[in-house]
Amino acid sequence: MVRDPFASESTPSAEEICSALDDPDCREIIRKLEEPMTASELTKECDIPQSTLYRKLELLTDATLLEESTEIRQDGHHASKYSIAFDEITLGLDEERALSVQIERPARTADERLAELWSEVRRET
Repeated sequence: MVRDPFASESTPSAEEICSALDDPDCREIIRKLEEPMTASELTKECDIPQSTLYRKLELLTDATLLEESTEIRQDGHHASKYSIAFDEITLGLDEERALSVQIERPARTADERLAELWSEVRRET
């Protein structure tokens, strides 16, 4: 399943985001993602066992800190690629003195907007 934090209608809770960022493996994944990478590439780059890596990727995508997209391959064995989905995260206190979170997302390119539109069409058909 491809998950797009830009299309997400709700912001994850401050607790979800802090939990993901508190994990040393998750921080290592974020550090290594200078460009989109597959789970196999991240396993090698981060020296994290693949089974553990998939749990960490799930944690990061659920917190909308990573974007998961599909790399279409000619051989039919498509792969998920992961990329950073934020520029800045700000934690603050709301009126009730509870933690609030604001995520600043990078601007979408024309290609990304087209891919998002195509994904939407595929979901509806």
